[in-house]
Amino acid sequence: MKALYFEKHGGPDQYRFGEVKKPDARVGEVLVRVRACALNRLDIWVREGWPGLRLPMPHWSGADVAGEIAGVGEDVNGFRIGQRVVVDPGISTVQDAYTGRGLDSMSPGYHILGEQTRGGGAEFVAVPACNIYPFPDDIDFPAAAAPLLVSLTAWRMLIHQARLRAGESVLIVGAGGGVNSMAIQIARLAGAKVYVVAGNARKAEGAASLGADAVVDRSREDWGRAAYLLTNKKGVDVVVDNVGAATLETSLKTVSRGGRVVLVGNTSGPRVNVDLRYFFSKQISLVGSTMGSHQDFREVTALLWAGKLKPVIDSIMPLSDGIRAYARMEEGAHFGKIVLVP
Repeated sequence: MKALYFEKHGGPDQYRFGEVKKPDARVGEVLVRVRACALNRLDIWVREGWPGLRLPMPHWSGADVAGEIAGVGEDVNGFRIGQRVVVDPGISTVQDAYTGRGLDSMSPGYHILGEQTRGGGAEFVAVPACNIYPFPDDIDFPAAAAPLLVSLTAWRMLIHQARLRAGESVLIVGAGGGVNSMAIQIARLAGAKVYVVAGNARKAEGAASLGADAVVDRSREDWGRAAYLLTNKKGVDVVVDNVGAATLETSLKTVSRGGRVVLVGNTSGPRVNVDLRYFFSKQISLVGSTMGSHQDFREVTALLWAGKLKPVIDSIMPLSDGIRAYARMEEGAHFGKIVLVP
């Protein structure tokens, strides 16, 4: 089968497109013919590598998969060949001894499709049957694949970790990425007032089109001060920060007394110097979040299939053109998700 792979960690020049070994559906697994796979920033970090990450090579990423069942392994029932399905990208490998169910994203054995295991950036992928879900016939494959990981992440971080409630306010730092484009919609659906920090006028316009109540263009003004003034100097109840080193200090200044700052990434770097006085003087909670549970996935995809949340797609490109697709992502030129089609 064809895949977009790399054989050693490094820069974009490590990508190759060509033949790799087709996977088999093992016991408890389903083989999916990939019809669409969306890119994530995670893919770039995996390609670059980090201490302790040891992957069988070649490796290919791809967490967001929509496709058709092409085969089933032993002990798998309830699926049929050709059935249209999506894949929950969060895979649990450690089981709760009492319930027998996976501990999901809190499990020490939890991993993400395309991170520790080969993903959907290929013509086929084998995944645990418990991660397979059907989706409606009136939704096409790119629209089904695009919002999966980012919706799961945004849903858990806002609803379960930050405990966002109707009537509260939320500031989302960044507008072009997939998680933030879904976070705008989920926060609106939860009944919150939504402020967004965008990197340029085009992304500001995109954030407004998704329902943001106010958008600050950081290329034109001090976004922390602007957001503070928008709230009549009260600050926001929740700040969503997936940028990290470059923004955390401003996020702490912008959040209200008793507010929460939820961290879901570190695109600008993981190490920061923080003035601890912000935390105890303003009684701020710093909350971490990553991915979500199978139940989270069911809840948020039900909203997607019902049309209450919309996939935000920047572009759809052939898998064979995936190197150019990743270049677009690394340049930050996109708004929403880039989807590859084998």
